[in-house]
Amino acid sequence: MTETTPPAAAPEEKIGRNGWLVLAVFFSMISVLIAIIGVGFGMRAIDEAEGAAVASGEPVTVEIELGDLYVKPSSIDVPAGSEVIVNVTNVGAMAHDLKLDGETGTEMIEPGGHVTASLGVVTETSEAWCTVPGHKEAGMVLDINVSGSAVRSGSGGGSGGASSGAEIDFAAEPAADFRAYDPTLRPASGGREHTMTLRATETVIEVAPGVTQELWTFNDQFPGPTLRGRVGDIFTITLVNEGKLGHSIDFHASKVAWNDEMRTIGPGESLLYQYEAKHAGIFMYHCGTAPALHHIGNGMHGAIVIDPPNLGAVDHEYVLVQSELYTGDEGKPGDLAKMQREAHDAVVFNGYVNQYLHRPIRVEPGERVRVWVLDAGPSENSAFHIIGTIFDTVYKEGTYLLQPDGRRGGAQALDLQPSQGGFVEFTFDEAGLYPIVTHKFANIGKGALGLFQASDVEAEGGGH
Repeated sequence: MTETTPPAAAPEEKIGRNGWLVLAVFFSMISVLIAIIGVGFGMRAIDEAEGAAVASGEPVTVEIELGDLYVKPSSIDVPAGSEVIVNVTNVGAMAHDLKLDGETGTEMIEPGGHVTASLGVVTETSEAWCTVPGHKEAGMVLDINVSGSAVRSGSGGGSGGASSGAEIDFAAEPAADFRAYDPTLRPASGGREHTMTLRATETVIEVAPGVTQELWTFNDQFPGPTLRGRVGDIFTITLVNEGKLGHSIDFHASKVAWNDEMRTIGPGESLLYQYEAKHAGIFMYHCGTAPALHHIGNGMHGAIVIDPPNLGAVDHEYVLVQSELYTGDEGKPGDLAKMQREAHDAVVFNGYVNQYLHRPIRVEPGERVRVWVLDAGPSENSAFHIIGTIFDTVYKEGTYLLQPDGRRGGAQALDLQPSQGGFVEFTFDEAGLYPIVTHKFANIGKGALGLFQASDVEAEGGGH
């Protein structure tokens, strides 16, 4: 009998059901292993990327110097995601702080103080600045440049982003109960010693019909109270800071050390300022705290009259202080950026737009009138003029330029630069209205307009 060899089994038959199960499990394990390896590589890549981010996000510590009015350095470069730590020293004469976006950073640092603080984590180019009003606009800005980020809207160089400010309607009428600043200059007291307290304040005041500003003032007045005395008189002035900012006072009529009586004092502090009036004239006094432009331009100034010897008698005596307005937003401080550009919104006598146009100064024809004029600026000059009369006496910066004599001379204007002053004397020959202006005519339409009313006449007619 012949044996028959069975044919070779197909591979499937050789492996069998159990073999297939083993292979399936094997390949599944291989797939899982590959997936695990892939995820591992992916996680490693992510970890490496995150490691780089973590490395770039490590704290960056910077030494910062604050002065009056600067930040040094003014610019730093940091990686994205970094926490910025600042070691800040205030080498200035007044308190400063440094805050990212004006919000996060140091508290107020007194002169000579040192503080370490975090500005927080920065992810885009931004700014930190001193939050004392006016200091950012004056340049106290730290530019924080973040690698690879765009400049944040509103950042870049500390320009301050000046607003257009409150708008003045020069044709508007003040309210019926409006009271003009009293321009009357009263005689000096009989004594030779003058004692007075001046309070430095920040208060919201109307400067034009319907327009208010937060002004920095002496005794809540804009301009400050007028002082008067004679050569040789002693003035003892106590400055009390009732505001929220640092303030100071500088009497141009004094000869004292700048770093003593004129130093800046903080809120709640007081200072004694004593001096002898050694020279005659009308002098400016003002806050000299940096930026002085902002403090003067925001209302912190006034006049002191030191009578020349043998000053003659007159029927009426007035003081007019010319200054500019640089409006900030309604109810806010004046705009320092405008002041720096000399872009004034108004020029006023005694702090209010056209106030003596609406409330004329009343005199009679033939009466002798003396008007003391101070140009407080801070930047505009003045050509003080009264339409319809001629000055027969002119006194400027401590000396007479013109007095009545046989030459019959007359003057038409008293020219003054910022902080200069003098007086003029005149009479009105006829009943009528006599406009008070600066003959820098561009400023007449910006609020530098008033009236003398000689006798009972109606406010109508006239040219100019």
